[in-house]
Formats: sequence, C-alpha cells, structure tokens
Amino acid sequence: MNSNLYIALLHYPVYNKDGDIITTTVTNYDLHDISRAARTYGINKYYVVNQLKSQQALVQRMRDYWTSGYGAQYNNTRHQAFKVMKIVDDLDQTIKDIEKRADQKPTIVTTSAKKSDNTISFIDLRDKINRGNDPYLIIFGTGWGLTKEIIDKSDYLLEPITGNTGYNHLSVRSAASIIMDRLLSKRNIE
Repeated sequence: MNSNLYIALLHYPVYNKDGDIITTTVTNYDLHDISRAARTYGINKYYVVNQLKSQQALVQRMRDYWTSGYGAQYNNTRHQAFKVMKIVDDLDQTIKDIEKRADQKPTIVTTSAKKSDNTISFIDLRDKINRGNDPYLIIFGTGWGLTKEIIDKSDYLLEPITGNTGYNHLSVRSAASIIMDRLLSKRNIE
C-alpha cells in the first residue's frame, strides 16, 4: 500500500457542458474501474464524494455486495478492490478523514485538461510523493470538470494528460488509471 496517497472522485461541485455547477450521478464503471486501479496501485483510500443520499445508498449497496456475502465469495479480487472505496458527503469530510488517518492535512492536487499557474508535472509530483510520508489527495472531477473554486483551493493542479492528437476528453476512469500509473508504477517515466 502507498499509505500516503488518497484519491477522490468528486460529483459536486462540478460543471456541466453549459458551465453550470451541478451534481453528477454515480457511474457503475467509475466505481468498479477506479476501485480496481486504486487497489492495483496501493492507494490508501478511494473516496466517492456525492452529497445525494440516494446516490450514496446506491454506492453503499454495490460496495456491500462486493465486500460481504455472495459477491465477496464469488469474486475475491473485486472484494479487495471495493474495500479501498469509501462514500462521503463532501470534500471537507474527505479531508477530515485523511487528517484522522494521517495525523495531518493532505496536500491537495486537482486534475484538469487545462494548465494553470500552480501546475505540477507528473515527474515532480511523483518525486514529492516518494520523498516522504506526507499525505496527498488527488481529486478527479466528473461531468465537465472541477469548478474553479475547487481548483483554486488546491496546492497543485496536475498537468493535463496529453495524447498525440488535439483531442483531450478522457473518461475520468481512464484518466485516473493513467495518472496512478504515471505516479506510482515501478517503471521510470519521462
């Protein structure tokens, strides 16, 4: 386990395609795929951040299915992955939970397809994470991305993932997997 790295999938506040601030709904694939990647790369905790009680209940039912009873017996690897996931109301609750676990506030790193003044490269963030035991929280946005307010409150904005075309609109589960690989894989990145 990489005990100093945490991730959060934020469903509010995020933008829709018109620039309105909304709450997005939970996506089954995001729960499964990000949990599996988080377990693969030793993430301490994967927070699903959604304040809607109906969405929380949906996530909890799915988590319960895979972590106890028939689902856990049927697929032990899924059981292990879903144990990493935790459902919370908001980002403040996420940060407080990490503070309790790590005895200090985490460094907040947001993700976006755009650069900013406080953009940090994958290599520099990887070095910081590996240099000590300070906790880091990487926040992924749903919908059309994290709000400016969330990004402005972060310590760093991680550089965008770029391919070899001008197209830059990955699913959050793809982006999360790529980012975890670039930050935590055993191979060297450049």
